Amino acid sequence: MSAAAAARPSRLQAWRLAARPATLTAAAAPVAVGTAVAIRDDAFALLPALAALFGAFCLQVGANFANDVFDHERGADTPDRLGPPRASQLGLLSPRELKLGMAAAFGLAMVAGVYLAWVGGWPVLAVGLASIAAAIVYTGGPWPIGYHALGDLFTFVFFGLVAVMGTYYVQAGAVTWGAFAAAVPVGATVTMILVVNNLRDIPTDRRTGKVTLGVVLGERGTRWWFALLLAVALAVPAGATVRGDVPLGAAAALAAGVLAWPLLREVMGETSGRALNPVLRATARFALWHALLWSAAIVASR
Repeated sequence: MSAAAAARPSRLQAWRLAARPATLTAAAAPVAVGTAVAIRDDAFALLPALAALFGAFCLQVGANFANDVFDHERGADTPDRLGPPRASQLGLLSPRELKLGMAAAFGLAMVAGVYLAWVGGWPVLAVGLASIAAAIVYTGGPWPIGYHALGDLFTFVFFGLVAVMGTYYVQAGAVTWGAFAAAVPVGATVTMILVVNNLRDIPTDRRTGKVTLGVVLGERGTRWWFALLLAVALAVPAGATVRGDVPLGAAAALAAGVLAWPLLREVMGETSGRALNPVLRATARFALWHALLWSAAIVASR
């Protein structure tokens, strides 16, 4: 066996590469916060919470498969790609296989959605279908939103606001201003992950014609956009303490701020290109830690 053949990833490793399990923190964060608000409001329901988590994981994996194959087909993943390698780019999985995987992931999300619709009614099904559509048109379709500087907005809305309030809704049967307020910092932190990704890819995205918000804002503007999102993520919990809604919100914000400081220093400094890959992974971890700290503060206010 040649050295190249020996080094080639197995089929299982190829699917793991395409699924990008490190991104699942962005799916877990909103479910944690939505469930925390439900616990505070004495509306916690275990099975809907677990179904929401399962559905969120499936949606994230399906979105990852979609991004892998559609970016490849559009020529965005060139040999100059600065991010982690992708399965279709390396020829490890064919576009057909990835599209089948995408369909399977979204199908499993729909299984969870059917149960949640039975629990929460038709609005849950509508939100689920909209989330699947958003995941597909992010990089697919005739007018991919991720190629027209709308990726940050859709991430904030669907992976932040909708995910948190949807998790709360399937347990409490209603949507409240409290759930919305709790969702805002989650939307900010999960969008921060995309911002680092876009910051890293500004040079290659420009060459391939992929217009992200990072391309529009430029490197300096994108770095300040990251800082603004972090400020929102920390200000909302602190503000909840000032209002008396979540007494430990400021403590959670302080702890999250300590965790975020190394990230902010890297992003606001000269770090660029492939050197941002570790920052991207660390930002994904931060999104989860922030969500857990924010959730703990919310539950403690019960």
